[in-house]
Amino acid sequence: MRLLLTHGFFLCEDAKEQEVMRPYPPLGILYICSYLRARGFDVDVYDSTWGTQQELDSILQAGIPGWLGVYGNLLTRRKVIHIVRAARATGWRVVVGGPEPANYAEEFLAAGAEYVIPGEGETVLEGLLSGEAAPPGVILRDKSGATVRTEPAALIRDLDSVPWPARESIDLGRYLSAWRGRHSAGSVSLITGRGCPFECRWCSHATFGRTHRRRSVNAVADEAEWILGHYQPEMLWYADDVFTIRPEWTIAYAAELKRRGIRAPFECITRADRLDARTADALAELGCFRVWIGSESGSQRILDAMRRGVRVEQVREAVRLVQARGIQCGMFLMWGYEGEDLEDIEATVEHVKTCRPDTFLTTVSYPIKGTGFYDDVAHKLVHLGEWSDSSDRDLRIRGRHSRKFYQHADDLLRGSLDPSADQGRVAASRASLRETFAEVEA
Repeated sequence: MRLLLTHGFFLCEDAKEQEVMRPYPPLGILYICSYLRARGFDVDVYDSTWGTQQELDSILQAGIPGWLGVYGNLLTRRKVIHIVRAARATGWRVVVGGPEPANYAEEFLAAGAEYVIPGEGETVLEGLLSGEAAPPGVILRDKSGATVRTEPAALIRDLDSVPWPARESIDLGRYLSAWRGRHSAGSVSLITGRGCPFECRWCSHATFGRTHRRRSVNAVADEAEWILGHYQPEMLWYADDVFTIRPEWTIAYAAELKRRGIRAPFECITRADRLDARTADALAELGCFRVWIGSESGSQRILDAMRRGVRVEQVREAVRLVQARGIQCGMFLMWGYEGEDLEDIEATVEHVKTCRPDTFLTTVSYPIKGTGFYDDVAHKLVHLGEWSDSSDRDLRIRGRHSRKFYQHADDLLRGSLDPSADQGRVAASRASLRETFAEVEA
């Protein structure tokens, strides 16, 4: 049974991502591809990162219709809807998966999808391709048009049993060329586990739930060694939600790569409460050059409201630990969480000044359906435009501070960290922040 897998992100249509130019392959569908091929199914991948909507439409129109599997996330809703409709119009049977379809199953079914997979996809697609009409782990419509949700599919317990992602099915060299052309260094991604067990109220757990399963040290080391030998990238990206989630695993992994004589530069994401001195030592031994830490806020009151499960002091200590070992630290920061006040913003500015990270990224929080944050503000949400042409990032929260207010918060933060900044401009940013405090979203 033939299956075509795709994902709906077209780099040629995203000016911002073209400027950043740090693309990575869609590991999720590459894992599904390798899993199903190992079980004898005919599976192809259309990597829309380097394609066009017109090219994919032509493939769907010209090919013999089979099964089409489409991965969707928050940013690709509009494209995924287009792909679903184009495929159904030419006779394809369509399955959609990923965090976005999981949160909006009714809408994707209405758009033409035959099945929605709200969790891990490998075994569910195996059931569908084997002829099961309603295997565990799907959402579908019955003959009367009513939406039916089958029992959850069992998660794959032994991740070592899943073949490595089918990187040979895409042009990975093009990813490396893009990186090298912009950054003079190529990067390849891999994952060491699946899922995140933590309770952050703004974070979606739609695909893996609040679970965490880890591959063995040897299995990950084998893959990393093969990637470095086969593709020869200048660095790696461990794409886990929390790379150091189990310190003992990280320490053992560092020891195994050292035994193999491997030390490759890489970056990763972690949590402050998952970093201690021994773990930081292991990261340095592995060759880590940058750790990203989710700090979010410098206000403990806001962190507690988010259910982050970390203390401001832990973030500061984690930054100190990695920087003391020559590892750069990046911080993720979030403005606008429900209940944030001027004092909380000032606390965040002072927190970042104390930490002095090597880099940081800010965002204004947005409610993702299926999260606790979304539930908290659902009664205040304003939908702009049609659902199929927007995303959860386009939702407005009635009564929230204006976008101008958060721009002033950004200006204050960046000016406060710049030793060469004109202090008059910093004071002006603080004054503008206070002046716009009362300005709210419509």
